[in-house]
Amino acid sequence: MFSSMKACTDFIFTLKAVDHKRAPLVMMREVLTRLDNPQEKLHTIHIAGSNGKGSTATMMREMLIEAGYTVGTFTSPHLACVNERMTINGKQIPDAQFLRYMNNIAAIVETNYDGDYPSFFEVVTLIMFQYFGEEAVDFALIETGLGGRLDATNVITPLVSIITTISLEHTAFLGDTFAKVAFEKAGIIKEGVPVVVGVKNDEALAVIKQAALERHADCHVIGKDFFVNANKQDLVMQHFSYRKADVEISDIQLKMAGPHQVANASLAITAILLLQEKGHLEVSQTSIRHALQKAQWPGRFEQFTDNIVLDGAHNSEGTAALIRTLQVVYPNQHYRFIYAALSDKDHAHSIALMDAVAAAMSFTQIDLPNAMPAVKLAALSQHPDKEYSENWRDMVRAVIQKKKEKDIVVITGSLYFIAEVRQWLQEEER
Repeated sequence: MFSSMKACTDFIFTLKAVDHKRAPLVMMREVLTRLDNPQEKLHTIHIAGSNGKGSTATMMREMLIEAGYTVGTFTSPHLACVNERMTINGKQIPDAQFLRYMNNIAAIVETNYDGDYPSFFEVVTLIMFQYFGEEAVDFALIETGLGGRLDATNVITPLVSIITTISLEHTAFLGDTFAKVAFEKAGIIKEGVPVVVGVKNDEALAVIKQAALERHADCHVIGKDFFVNANKQDLVMQHFSYRKADVEISDIQLKMAGPHQVANASLAITAILLLQEKGHLEVSQTSIRHALQKAQWPGRFEQFTDNIVLDGAHNSEGTAALIRTLQVVYPNQHYRFIYAALSDKDHAHSIALMDAVAAAMSFTQIDLPNAMPAVKLAALSQHPDKEYSENWRDMVRAVIQKKKEKDIVVITGSLYFIAEVRQWLQEEER
């Protein structure tokens, strides 16, 4: 049994998915049954996709809180501590409850599975279900970790499903084509449960529509069943209008920057409207407006003082969205990128996109076993002004110190990198 949060987290961080060869979801369901199936007590919204899951969940959370509901939100990865992954009305799970739920799991695993634990993500998912179930949240917004079909969260029957975007990521696990990745993400679509889709890629969209058809799930697709019209972006807010059937909401103010966030906001609004149509909740347009004016998602186009931007653009789709946002929010500025990432992504494409708009490129690495070496990242860049260093603190400090008036320092790549830099910047500001 675990008596301290440090001992608990030190242990669960050692649990890797690759160490466990059981059939997918079998142990999840067995352990949940022994925990009296807390997931069955919840009204859930299930969110899958390559990018935009956390932003969409955050916007929905704020809308529901504005309307007076108690909302559990399960997201990943975390930036500073594992407690961030499960919140109720934005407040992290207390250590004492985290430990109690973990010890419930430990007792089951030690007694019934000879101490052979499931993966890290399965463990935190089991903790989350206990937390939200015991606290009896009105709604639980649940993000998948990886994929959807075989994801540890895919033991729920939600009120509505959302698939945000599809890009080629985690190809070793999800497949190397848009159709294969879409098949995995579409695994969250349940019989008769409506699905809201932000996917634009035709190949991926065809797979999702087919899955929805087979499962008799109403499929609501951006640009076909609901529409957005983005008006303008300024330094503080962007403005857009939304339309679905006879519902129109004009001049919505959105705090999150970038056209991709307008798309994410439209998914959140559509899911809320569908829940309202089904009689699950009551949310006013005023609540929707107020929520989007204040919803924030740390590490996603997060603007620090002195023209520093942090963005966890961890794949090429995210990088393209970051660049579009930079060009709208900071036109006619010089972008100095600092990039560090893990070794499981298509870095060449992301780096080529940055090369095309960068004043300078800097590469570094973080202290993780699967971190991509800085020298290998730099070798993928064709930029005439590029540098690399294994020490990310030295690299970030040096780039910031030589920054000129029209320079924007853009720190991007793995969210683990963003988490480290974010904490360091906050300490430096004190």
